[in-house]
Amino acid sequence: MEVAAVEFPTFYLISLAVIVVLLACSAMISASEVAFFSLKADDLDRCRDEGDHASTHIIDLLKRPRLLLATILIANNFVNVGIVTIATFLMWEMAGTRKPEQTLVGIVTLVTTIAITFFGEIVPKVYATKRNMNIARLTGAGWLFLEKIFRPISYFLMGMSSIIEKRIAKRGYNSTVEELNQALELTTDNPETSVDEREILRGIVNFGTLTVKQVMKSRLEISTVDVELDFYELLEAVKKSGYSRIPVFRGTIDHIEGILYTKDLLPYLLEGKNFQWQRLLRPGFFVPETKRLDGLLRDFQNKRVHIAIVADEYGGTSGLVTLEDLIEEIIGEINDEFDEIATQYQKVDDKTYIFEGRVSLHDLCKVLDVEPQFFDEVKGESESIGGLLLELNKTMPAAGETLKYDRFTFHVLTADEKRIKRVRVHIDDEQKPGA
Repeated sequence: MEVAAVEFPTFYLISLAVIVVLLACSAMISASEVAFFSLKADDLDRCRDEGDHASTHIIDLLKRPRLLLATILIANNFVNVGIVTIATFLMWEMAGTRKPEQTLVGIVTLVTTIAITFFGEIVPKVYATKRNMNIARLTGAGWLFLEKIFRPISYFLMGMSSIIEKRIAKRGYNSTVEELNQALELTTDNPETSVDEREILRGIVNFGTLTVKQVMKSRLEISTVDVELDFYELLEAVKKSGYSRIPVFRGTIDHIEGILYTKDLLPYLLEGKNFQWQRLLRPGFFVPETKRLDGLLRDFQNKRVHIAIVADEYGGTSGLVTLEDLIEEIIGEINDEFDEIATQYQKVDDKTYIFEGRVSLHDLCKVLDVEPQFFDEVKGESESIGGLLLELNKTMPAAGETLKYDRFTFHVLTADEKRIKRVRVHIDDEQKPGA
């Protein structure tokens, strides 16, 4: 009996100590979640400038935010389950029974819920909001280690969530847009409502569904100048381009140094050949291909800029988008008296069109009067007619080849080894199965 009297209190103390340690771990995990995901762009820039180990860990972790979040959630659940399990076992021993009595279960549930919520969630998250950088630096190395440990589970859960997220998000969002378009057709079916008004309303409805990649000018269509040009060469290049804002690159177009506003040159037109015009450059505004137009419009308003460089996943230059491009998605094409009307397609008859291969799928859908998502199932990562035909054919189609999708027939008119130049699109009378 004396031995038993010593063992039980020791067991209780050890169990309570483990619960306290696990609560501390839960608190640190919750604090880490808030700390990492509340860091701002300025904080990350400061980490890049400092370059020490702790700062490097933060940058590495936030390069894979989904993996970091999955690791944090897995660790948090393991810890919380451990707290509940040990607390339940401790209560059984203290009560001298292992029968699942309702009172015992209720007590354990209430106490552990209060302890985890207050000490493991609320307090650490409030604390972390004010000291996010300190906590991120303190825990960065630990999370890099746990990422490796939990990686198989994290990737499995991330894969499952991505599948569900894509299906739900795509179906939910598109169905809402389709319903809005149907409602638009019903509400604007009025002789007093003009075609232009209907198109503007339709543009507003579809605006939030479009990404930068769908409306940008590709890198092949951008007018740029080399930062190494002398002043006279620059003036000649500006004159030829005809644009008021021109990206300036160093070496290749993938390294944009900044944006030149031609109005900034006006006070210096009489300067000599060696004038250092590079000091007039303004910082470039870079956005990813996946950014939605409504978000970009807000950024343009907040930053008071009219042009953005579109960066691909490798950091190179994918294209360029302007405020005018965004406005045109709502109200249609804008041309002033100085614009050259460069038609990228011609209408042969009511059912036949000839397009340039570089025309975007978004513009193709506009001309063919179909939903912007019409080709989503087959276009892959492509955003042009040429890219769509490559996806349908799996190889570069030669001039004269014909491809079909749904009720549309695509006939390649001209092409070379590298790209498709011109395509004739015919609308069939009867809808055919998708390719």
